[in-house]
Amino acid sequence: MNETPYPPLPNVRRIVEDGAGRINRYPDHATGALLAALSARLEVPQAQIVVGPGSAGLCQHLIQALGPQRGEVVHAALSFEAYPLLIANAGARPVPVPLAGYRHDLAAMAAAVTPDTRCVLLCNPNNPTGAVLHRAEIDEFLDRLPPEVMVIVDEAYREFVTDPDVPDMVQHAKGRENVCVLRTFSKAYGLAALRVGYAVAPPGVATATRMLGGVFFPNSFGQAAAVASLDTVAEAELATRCAELARYRQQLTERLLGLGLPVAPSEANFVWLPLGTDAEPFTERCRRAGILVRGYPGLGVRVTVGDTGANERLCAVASNFVSTGLSAVVS
Repeated sequence: MNETPYPPLPNVRRIVEDGAGRINRYPDHATGALLAALSARLEVPQAQIVVGPGSAGLCQHLIQALGPQRGEVVHAALSFEAYPLLIANAGARPVPVPLAGYRHDLAAMAAAVTPDTRCVLLCNPNNPTGAVLHRAEIDEFLDRLPPEVMVIVDEAYREFVTDPDVPDMVQHAKGRENVCVLRTFSKAYGLAALRVGYAVAPPGVATATRMLGGVFFPNSFGQAAAVASLDTVAEAELATRCAELARYRQQLTERLLGLGLPVAPSEANFVWLPLGTDAEPFTERCRRAGILVRGYPGLGVRVTVGDTGANERLCAVASNFVSTGLSAVVS
C-alpha cells in the first residue's frame, strides 16, 4: 500500500493520544484550523483549498463536481488502479491512454481529448511506475488543451521527488484556471489511517467539490494531526525522512539491478519491476517469504521502499528468485 516505514512524528502521536479523551465531541465541520494552516503553508487562498478523506476520495469528488455535462475522463494506463473506479463512481467513463514506456504519453492523451472530455488525470510521480513529468512538457500539454478541460494533477508522492525539474504544481499552476492539484497526508506524512487529503483548485471548482464531501470529514484526529504535521519542526523532520528514504530507494534500485532484475527509474517511495510474465511468480515468492508487494499480472511488480532491514529481506528473496528461476516457483 506504499505506506511509510517511519512511525508517526512524536508531536503528532501526542496530539492523537491526548485527543482520545474528547472523542465524544464532533470534529470541526469547517476544518478551519487545517484550512488556515494549509493556506499559510501553500500561500493559496482558503477558498481554493478543499480538505477531505484522502486524495483518492477528493479525486472522485472533483470529477463529480466537474460533471455531468461531459462524460469522459482521460487518464494514463498503467496508472493508479483506483482511477477507473473513481471515474465510474463520479458518473463518468474512463478513457485509458497507454503509457510511453513508464511515462504518460502526453501527446496521445492530448489527442484523446474530445468535446465530451470532462477532465484529464495526471499522476506525478506515476503510480505504479514511479516515472515523472517535467515542467516544460506539462506546460506544453496544458497549452494544447481547450481551456474548459480541467486537468487534475495527482501529487500523492510529491514529497519523495528529488528531480529539480519536476514542478510543484500548486505553485507552478498559479494563474491557470484549468488545473486542480491533489495532495495527501497518507504517504510521506504517515497519516494513512487518519485519511486526510486536500485539493487546490480554482475557487468555483473548489466550492462545488466542497459541497459533495461527507459531513465531518476529516475527523478530529486527522485534522489535528495534519495541522501539527505542517509546523516547522515537523516539516524539518519530514524533509530528513524523505531524504533518507530517497537514499534507500537508490540503494534498493542498485541492488535489484545488480541481481539482474529490471528496475524503472523512480521518484516515489516505491520502485517498479517490469517483469512481464514473471510478475505473478515473483509476487507469490515474496508472499511466501512474508513480504507483500503489488503484482500486476503480465506487467510488473510495485515494491514499496522500506528501511534497510526490509529492503535486505526483499533483496534476499529477489536473489533466490533469480538464481532458482521459474521452475522452482511453479513447483
